[in-house]
Amino acid sequence: MPDSPPKPHRKTVIGSGLLCFALALVVLFTGPGAFRSPEAVVVVAAIGAAAVLFQLRIRNASRASGLRPPMFLNMLGILFALAALFPGALGLPPKLAQTMALGSVCSFAISSALILHSFRKHSPKPE
Repeated sequence: MPDSPPKPHRKTVIGSGLLCFALALVVLFTGPGAFRSPEAVVVVAAIGAAAVLFQLRIRNASRASGLRPPMFLNMLGILFALAALFPGALGLPPKLAQTMALGSVCSFAISSALILHSFRKHSPKPE
């Protein structure tokens, strides 16, 4: 059995560190009451979705056939997030802004779950 060279994990470590740093900045510079706002929820969900998409990009770089993210759900999540972040400019009432934030979080969560499920489905079987 030939020895295979160890795979470099530098990209994943650096990317994960940057995403953790972004999440830490959000948590550090917002007060406890701010996490009740739709904006904070959308930002944290977007950071989580970015982490999954970053992992997908790194995984696709090391394989010949790449997995594709569900673009419809991601675009829907982005549209909901923009509506939740700028309700005044769109003339939305606060209740509808909260609903848009929930829609954004749900879209990002379903998209991430589908991606993670495809990771598990397409992972190489150990012999």
